[in-house]
Amino acid sequence: MISENTLTIIPFSSENKEAIKTLNFAWLNKHFRIEAKDELVLSNPQGEIIDKGGFVFYAKYQGEIVGTVSLLRIDDSNYELSKMAVKEGFQGLGIGQKLLEHCFLTAKENNIPTLILYSNRILLRAIYLYEKFGFREVALESGIYERADIKMEKNIS
Repeated sequence: MISENTLTIIPFSSENKEAIKTLNFAWLNKHFRIEAKDELVLSNPQGEIIDKGGFVFYAKYQGEIVGTVSLLRIDDSNYELSKMAVKEGFQGLGIGQKLLEHCFLTAKENNIPTLILYSNRILLRAIYLYEKFGFREVALESGIYERADIKMEKNIS
C-alpha cells in the first residue's frame, strides 16, 4: 500500500490533460478495445467532461501521474464514475481505492446523490472494490459500452 503522505490526488488541468488518455488507452488496449466513445471523451476531457459539469482527478506518486478517474455528469442527480485506470506496475497498491474515496468526497461536497458505473464481470478485482465501497448491481441498459456487462450504483447522500 502507498501511504497517504506519498500519494496526492490532483484535479484536471491543461498541463496534465494527456494523462487521462495515456492511462486509459493502455488499460483499454490490455483488457478490451478503445471504443469510439472512449476516443471522443479521452481526446477532449476538457470539452467532454469538465465543461459538461464533470470532474477528472489524477493520482500523483513521486512526481508521476500513476492513476486517473472521472465523474461524468449525466444530470443533476447522477454522475458516472468512469475512466478509472492505474498505471501498470502501480496496481494493487491501493491507488484505485484512494481515487474512489476522493470521488465520494467530491460527490458529497457537490451534493451529487448517486454515482453509477459500468464494468465487466471479468474484472474481478474491480468488481470486488466497487462492492466493498457500497456499489450494488442494477439493471444494465444496452448501448452504453460494448464491453459493459454490469451496471452498478451507489447512493452518496
